[in-house]
Amino acid sequence: MKKIDLGGSWRMKILGENVYQISEEWMEARVPGSVYATLLEQGKMPDPYYRDNELDATRLMENDFVYETDVEITEEMLSWDGVMLRFEGIDTLGEVYLGDVLLGHVENMHRVWEYDIRQLARVGRNTLRVLLRSPIRYIKEENEKVFTGGSNEAMAGYPHLRKAHCMYGWDWGPRLPDAGIFRGVSLQLIDSARLDSVYVIQQHEGPHMCRVDPGESRVQKPLAVPVPQTGEGRIRVQVDRVRLEFQVDLEVFREEEELSAVVTVTSPEGTVYGQSPDGSITIAQPRLWWPNGFGEQPLYRVKALLFGSDGRILDTWERQIGLRTMTMDIRSDELGNQFAHQVNGVDIFAMGADYIPEDNLLSRVTPARTEKLLTDAARAGHNSIRVWGGGYYPDDFFYDTCDRLGLIVWQDFMYACSSYELNEAFEENISAETRDNVRRIRHHACLGLWCGNNEMETQTLDRCWQPSQKQFYDYIKLYEHIIPKILRQEDPHAFYWPSSPSSGGNFDNPWDENRGDTHYWDVWHGNKPFTEYRKFRFRYLSEFGFQSFPCLQTVESFTEPEDRNIFSRVMEMHQRNVAANGKILNYLSATYLYPGSFDLLLYASQLLQMEAIRYGVEHFRRHRGRCMGTVVWQLNDIWPVASWASIDYYGRWKALHYAQKRMFAPVLLSCQEMGELSQRPYCIMEPSPMEISAQLCVSNETLEEVRGVCHWQLRNPLGEVLLWGDPQVSVGPLDTFWLDKTEFTDHPEFEPLERYFSYQLEVEGQIVSEGVSLFTAPKHFRFADPRLTARREGDSLVIRAECFAKSVEILGCEEGGCYRYVKLSDNYFDMNPGEKRVRILEGEAEHFKVRSVYDIR
Repeated sequence: MKKIDLGGSWRMKILGENVYQISEEWMEARVPGSVYATLLEQGKMPDPYYRDNELDATRLMENDFVYETDVEITEEMLSWDGVMLRFEGIDTLGEVYLGDVLLGHVENMHRVWEYDIRQLARVGRNTLRVLLRSPIRYIKEENEKVFTGGSNEAMAGYPHLRKAHCMYGWDWGPRLPDAGIFRGVSLQLIDSARLDSVYVIQQHEGPHMCRVDPGESRVQKPLAVPVPQTGEGRIRVQVDRVRLEFQVDLEVFREEEELSAVVTVTSPEGTVYGQSPDGSITIAQPRLWWPNGFGEQPLYRVKALLFGSDGRILDTWERQIGLRTMTMDIRSDELGNQFAHQVNGVDIFAMGADYIPEDNLLSRVTPARTEKLLTDAARAGHNSIRVWGGGYYPDDFFYDTCDRLGLIVWQDFMYACSSYELNEAFEENISAETRDNVRRIRHHACLGLWCGNNEMETQTLDRCWQPSQKQFYDYIKLYEHIIPKILRQEDPHAFYWPSSPSSGGNFDNPWDENRGDTHYWDVWHGNKPFTEYRKFRFRYLSEFGFQSFPCLQTVESFTEPEDRNIFSRVMEMHQRNVAANGKILNYLSATYLYPGSFDLLLYASQLLQMEAIRYGVEHFRRHRGRCMGTVVWQLNDIWPVASWASIDYYGRWKALHYAQKRMFAPVLLSCQEMGELSQRPYCIMEPSPMEISAQLCVSNETLEEVRGVCHWQLRNPLGEVLLWGDPQVSVGPLDTFWLDKTEFTDHPEFEPLERYFSYQLEVEGQIVSEGVSLFTAPKHFRFADPRLTARREGDSLVIRAECFAKSVEILGCEEGGCYRYVKLSDNYFDMNPGEKRVRILEGEAEHFKVRSVYDIR
C-alpha cells in the first residue's frame, strides 16, 4: 500500500455574516487544523481565552465553514485496485465532496471516515471539499425534536452530536465548539488487499512464578490464586516464556490473488523472532512491562507484512507492545469484591489522575506537549491515568508515551453525564466509532481497561438529566450489550467495566462502598471537612478532588489588573463551577487566616487543594488491600481557569502536584492525628474531653521489603523538640504497617495551639518520606516568624528557616516584582528549623521569594 499525505496548506472560508465580520473569501488554512486555529494564525480573531472573548468566539460556531484543496490524480494512481480517501478525524458535522460528487455525510469526530474514489476521481486536478455545518444550530434543532439532557454547564442538546462534549462547555471549560479537520487526511493506494487489523494475543507460560525470599507476600498468581503473606521478603515475578498469537484480518480488493501474512517480533535489544509453523511466536525469558515504580517498560516491536502471490509486499502493520498480563482483580471477599489493577499477577495500588483534553484548540495538542504533561505526572509518582469520557480519544502519541512511562490507562468510551437517544443510525455510528478506537488502541501495553462511560449509571438511575423511559432502558442496551458485544469481538482479552462509578452494572447499587469504583465528592461538593475521608474505605477512587486558582502568572495571562478579584466578571468567566468560589472561601474560613491580598488568596487556595487531597490519599494508602486506587480529579486544564487540576493550562505545577510527589512516593510515612480538626473544628464549641494523639503508618508500594527507622518529634512553634521517638520498622512488599499510637491527651504541657508533630522515615541512611501534622487548624496555630531566606548555589536553591515553617512556597521573581514560573525538585513543603536544598529543573529567575502559611494574614 502506498500512502499520500493530503495534509498541509488548504483553503477555508466562513459562510455568511459572522460575529467578526470576516468576508466570505478564501484564506489559507493548515490541515490538520481548525477554524479557530486558522483565524488566530491569520490574526482575524482575538484570543478566545483572554478576558471574556469566549462569548464572541462561541457565536462564530453558529456559522458553516468550507475547507478545500486540490488533489492531483494520475493514471498510475487509478491503476491501483483501491484508491481510498481517508480522514482520520473530522470535527464534526457536514459533507465530503470530490468535485460535485457527494462522497458522504460525516457526524462523528471520534471515528475514521473513508471513501473509495477510484471510480469517481479523474486524471488531473480534483477539488476535495469538506463542508462543515454549525455544531450549535444542529444540537438546538435536534433537541427540539427529541430532548436529551446532560451537564448543566454545557450547551443544551450536546448529546445529539458525537463531538467532544466538553467543547460545548463543562464546569472547568469554555463553550468553544470548534470545527475543522483535526487529524490527518491521506490517499491510500491499495494493491490487491490491505491489512484491516492485527490483534496480538499474549499467553504467559511457565506460569507466572511469584518467588518470595524470605517468607511470602500478598500477591496473586494468575487466576487470582492467593499466596499467603508474611510481613517480609521480596517478590520476584518470573515468566518462562510468552507465546504470541496473531489474528490478521484483511480487506481484499482483488479476489483472484493468493495472499499471505508474515509476522516478526523484535526485542528491545534487537533480537528478531519469527513465527513457528502454527503462526505463533514464542519469546523465552521475556522482559516484562511494568507500571511506573514497579519495574521497567521494555517494548517489543511487532511487524506484520502482507505478501502477494509473487512475493511483493502489499501492506505493512507495525506497532510496539509490552509483554504483560493486565486485568482487574474483582475477587469476592468478606465485604464484597476487590477492585484492583492486576499486572503480571501483582495487584497494583493505582496512584494517578483523571485526564481531560489538553486544549479546546486541538491543533495545539502536540506530541511534545503531551509528553511533557505525562512525564510530569510520572515524576510525581503517578502509575495510572484515567481518560475521562467527556472529551475525545487521544492521539496515538498519548498512548505511546504512556507505554514508555508506565502509566496504566483507564480508558473511558466517550460518553459522559448525559442521556442518549438510541436508534438504528446512532447505533451504527457509535459501533463504527467503537471498532475504530478499540482497534487503534488495544495493542498498547498501557491499556488497563475499557469503561463504558463517565457517571451515567448513577445519573441514569437518579434520572439527573430527565431521561425518557426509552432513554432509561437505552442505557442498558448501550453499555451492557452493544459496546461489550463489540469488545468481545475486537478485544476479548481486555477487561470491561460498564460505568464509572459502578459496582459492576445493571443498576446494582453503583454507590456501594465495598464493590467497584467510587466518585467521592462530599469533600468539596458536599462541604465536608478534610477529615471526612477517614470514615470510608472505598475500594478504588476513580474521582475525588478539590479546586484551586492557578498561580498569579497564569491569571495575568487572561486578565487586566482591574479584573484581579475572584468575583470580577472576567475571573468568574474563568471559574465555570457556579458554587466553587464560595466553596473555596468556606474551606478557607475553616483553615487559614483571611489573606490580605489577591496573590495570597491564590496561594491559600492551592494549599487548601493540596491538604484536601493529601488527607484522602494518605488515608486510603494506609488501608491498602481494601482500597486499591486513588485517582485524583484532575491532572490538567483545557484553558487557563480555576479548577481541580494539579497542573494548569500552561504546564505550571500547582502546590498539589508537588505534594503528589510526596503522597505518591513508593514508600510513604503518614500520620493519622487526632485533635481539634476531627473533634472540635469550631473554637466556639463547648469544651469537652478530646483525644490528642498521633499514629504513624508506613505504606510500601514496592516489591521489596522495607526496613528502617521512623523518627518522630513533638515540637513547639520554634521547632524545638519536646518529645521524640525512633522506633524500628519492617514492612513487607505491597503492605502497610501501623506503628503504636502516641498519646498526648494527658501530657501536662500539651497545648494544641503550640505543638506540632513531625516525622521522618529513614531507610539505609536516607530520609525517604517525611511530614508534619498539626492538632488544630493552621489559622489557630501560633506560628512564629520563620524568617525564611533563599540563596542560589549553582542549579540549586538553599532555603533556610529559623523556626517551623509550613507549606513553604518558592517563587521566581524578576525585577519589578513580577513572578516568573520555575519548576523545582520540591516546593510547598514543611520545614523544621534548618536548611533544605532544592534543584531548579526548568525555567530561570533573577531572584527568589519565599513565604509560608505564616504570611497568610
